[in-house]
Amino acid sequence: CTRIAHLVSQAASGCCQYRLTSCRFKIPMPAHLLQPQGLQGRAPCQSSQNCISIRPRKSFRRRRHVAVFASAAEKLSLFSPSKVNLFLRVVRRREDGYHDLASLFHVIDLGDDMEFTRLPEGATADKLICSDPTIPHDDSNLVIKALNLFRCKTGRQAFFQVTLNKKVPHGAGLGGGSGNAATTLFAANELTGRPASNADLLKWAGDIGSDISVFFSEGAAYCTGRGEVVENVPPPVSLDTPLLLVKPPLGLSTPMIFKSLDLNRRSKADPLRLLSQMTQQGSITQDLCVNDLEQPAFDNLPELAELKQRLTEAGGDKFSAVFMTGSGSTIVCVGDDAAPRFLSDQQYQGLFVSPARLIVRQPGQWYVHSSQQTAVPVAAVA
Repeated sequence: CTRIAHLVSQAASGCCQYRLTSCRFKIPMPAHLLQPQGLQGRAPCQSSQNCISIRPRKSFRRRRHVAVFASAAEKLSLFSPSKVNLFLRVVRRREDGYHDLASLFHVIDLGDDMEFTRLPEGATADKLICSDPTIPHDDSNLVIKALNLFRCKTGRQAFFQVTLNKKVPHGAGLGGGSGNAATTLFAANELTGRPASNADLLKWAGDIGSDISVFFSEGAAYCTGRGEVVENVPPPVSLDTPLLLVKPPLGLSTPMIFKSLDLNRRSKADPLRLLSQMTQQGSITQDLCVNDLEQPAFDNLPELAELKQRLTEAGGDKFSAVFMTGSGSTIVCVGDDAAPRFLSDQQYQGLFVSPARLIVRQPGQWYVHSSQQTAVPVAAVA
């Protein structure tokens, strides 16, 4: 037993204590070491603690085993990012009423702060605390939907308290709520010993929202279907490319925008050509930032079209592109994050204005703000 415990503690690399109780060693371990690429042994037991049993060699007289227990974290704080659509083509209207899209998504560093605490055994409901009083706290909230989905898919009956500090405006086309849902799925998986793979989380995310899956990419993704079919692509431009986000006080309803879409007024640009050109030239230019949802958004909110025009004129050579993201109502300016002077006029005082940067993540990790991120070359993420 002593020899086996020595080997196990070496593999655990950082576990600091163990004790002998009837030839069973209880050694706290990071949850990731219980995965297949960590210690090799029998599958985790079904007790309240994660456990791997390793059988000693046959030379031992008595059959004994070493049980390694992972002390899972009870609390986790994460950054919950948002996204922009560098281009968005509507391919067709489907028979079920949804639309097939082809879009280049990129995760950005405008985000919310979230804290997750696993509730004690016996808890029967999640608790959501949000800084925005207008956000619902019931099962209609994507955070609660994500937790319900996680329990349904994994069978883990764990409940959580979630504290959400909102910074991303809603009705903005930035996927702030979708980012919250994705972050919640990631956190629940971490706090329960990683019963699901990243591929599982990506697949499940499409059950509760079209934009959630993209956050399980590595940051830049070409998305098709309703948005749930995700293909990792290299970031098309440098991650330190400055962005300026400008959103009027009025938001836009995504269902209303798609209902108002005139298919005859769509762009005819090939989305794969847009992707190829943007990647090859390494820059975001106005001709490539096609968004078929600008037409219904501008029809429903004419002042949004006027705002885009003013930003284009005021930006001059500083902005290489000015376009709407998602279904609106945020306008994205590329090339400079300094707000044009006209935005300080009294009539624009209610606008949401924020600088932003593109971000990526490493496999197995979650997103962090650009100020905490190591620089990544444009072609580093495949």
